[in-house]
Amino acid sequence: MDQQDIQNLRQDYRAATLSEAETAGDPIQQFEKWFNEAVNAQIYEPNAMTFSTATNNGRPSARVLLLKGFGPEGFTFFTNYMSRKGRELARNPWAAMTFFWGPMERQIRIEGTIEKLSKEQSEQYFHSRPKGSQVGALVSPQSQEIADRSVLESKQQQLEAEYADKEVPKPAYWGGYILKPQLVEFWQGRSSRLHDRILYKKSDKNNWKKVRLAP
Repeated sequence: MDQQDIQNLRQDYRAATLSEAETAGDPIQQFEKWFNEAVNAQIYEPNAMTFSTATNNGRPSARVLLLKGFGPEGFTFFTNYMSRKGRELARNPWAAMTFFWGPMERQIRIEGTIEKLSKEQSEQYFHSRPKGSQVGALVSPQSQEIADRSVLESKQQQLEAEYADKEVPKPAYWGGYILKPQLVEFWQGRSSRLHDRILYKKSDKNNWKKVRLAP
C-alpha cells in the first residue's frame, strides 16, 4: 500500500450519538454501561486496552493489556513489577488506559494515579488463573533481553514438571495495580469527524464535573 492509499483510508462514523443527558453522573457507571454493551455486542476481548506509562522525565511507552476489574475505586490489572511498565510506574505513578471498540465506533480514555493492590488481592487473582499462566509468570523475566525462545521453553518444561502436583507460588515480583481515575473521556464517532466527546474531571474526592469537548 502506497502513501496515497494510506491517506485515503477513512470511515464515516454513523453508529450512534452521545449527549450529556444520556450519560451517567459518575464515569464508572457510564463505563460499566458501555462495557456491558461491548460484551453484549461480542466485541473481541472488550477488556483489551492500550496502557500508557512514562518515565519521570516524560518519555512515554504503551502496550496492550487486559483489564481485570473495575469499581468505584478504579480499574485493576496485573503484571510483572519488574517489567518496563512496572519500573516506570515505580518512578512515575501516573498512567493512562485507552479502550477502542471499532465496531461500536467508541473510545474511552482514562487517566489517573497508580497504586499497587494488596498482596492478598494479588494472591487471590494469581491462583484463579490457569495453571499454565501461573507457570508462565515464573518463566518469563518480562522485558529483559534473552538469548532466544528456547530459554523460555526449557524453563517452562522444568517448572511444569516441578509443579505438576503442587501449587504454583506467586512470585514476589508479580501482582496487581489499580488506576484511580482523575479524567475519563467517552468518545462516540460521528459523521464528518464531528465526534461526540464527553469528559469527566474529578473535582474533589467524591464528585465529578462533566463537560463536552470539541472533536
